[in-house]
Amino acid sequence: MPRKEPPSVTSRIGRVLRRIEAVLILVASFALAAVVVSHRHWVEQVLAQIGWLAMPLAVLVFAIVASAPFSVTDALAIMNGVLFGPFWGSVINAVGLVLAAIIGYLVALRTSDAFDVKKNVERLPAWARHFKIGSPMFLIVVRIIPGLGGTIATQTAAALRVPIIRQVYTMCVVAVPICTVLAIFGDAASDMLDKHVIVPTQNFAERHHIRLPRRHRHASPAAEPMPRVRP
Repeated sequence: MPRKEPPSVTSRIGRVLRRIEAVLILVASFALAAVVVSHRHWVEQVLAQIGWLAMPLAVLVFAIVASAPFSVTDALAIMNGVLFGPFWGSVINAVGLVLAAIIGYLVALRTSDAFDVKKNVERLPAWARHFKIGSPMFLIVVRIIPGLGGTIATQTAAALRVPIIRQVYTMCVVAVPICTVLAIFGDAASDMLDKHVIVPTQNFAERHHIRLPRRHRHASPAAEPMPRVRP
């Protein structure tokens, strides 16, 4: 029979793998955001063809991603700001977070029997354990912890059967301001990129008769840049 590794070694390997997974998800999410920013006009054209469904679709995608364990929503929050502007991007993020809090709580209810509240709380920093487990302040401060904080808070809320409204507002009070700032940042960064990188590069290419097929690959030659997707 194959020799089993000691539990301590296995647990350390598991922690390392989870950290690597988290880093990879974070890098991939921001790489996706960078692609959307650099190809904003093409993405806006696609969303414009969808019409009024663009905003509900953005809310649904954000809610599904944000409700998943160990999810990274920063990139989506930035993209919504890029595509819909700072105001409507922030609204989409906020509505998506409310739905994500509800979805995450309902899913956690199904898996709460396998969640060891005491064991997972002991993994938290000492300052987070000063608050009563399941109390609003406990759920808020735990969500501030990067990485596992949001997942532990949701699983704890479900395991203790706290009111769903507590799950919603403790998640939103932390996540909504952050995602609002990210939406505003995405809008400003996109405008700055257009002004100081994209437009000067295109002007330089036109002056020197350089073709840039990458920027126009998805659009017809006569197509004009679409305005930012607005309701």
